[in-house]
Amino acid sequence: MAKYLLLLRGDGHGLDNLSPEEIQNLIGRYSAWRDNLQKTGKYVASDKLRDHQGKVLRKENSKVVVMDGPYTETKEILGGYFAVQADSYDEAIELTKDCPHFDFGSIEIREIEDMRRP
Repeated sequence: MAKYLLLLRGDGHGLDNLSPEEIQNLIGRYSAWRDNLQKTGKYVASDKLRDHQGKVLRKENSKVVVMDGPYTETKEILGGYFAVQADSYDEAIELTKDCPHFDFGSIEIREIEDMRRP
């Protein structure tokens, strides 16, 4: 069974206008969605990334340059991820269709290539 990374993208301001009660409700929806993945044996891992924080590194003229990021000027930023197990991209898509993140942004699905050597 393959592993897939579900990259949760949004504009970085999805929670800005929510009340504390609405945020708790949303956390409950994410938790219920994750719990369902765990019950079906499809859940691998997940984490939320800190809002408005990060670094972008680039190599310029043989030196690594560090810049603050992510930038709010970009259309979408990466806000978190889930890793799931599925037999195919089609199954990964089905597992994702009821994710509460669609209320705030998009989800990119990428298969994880196993780089471990036998």
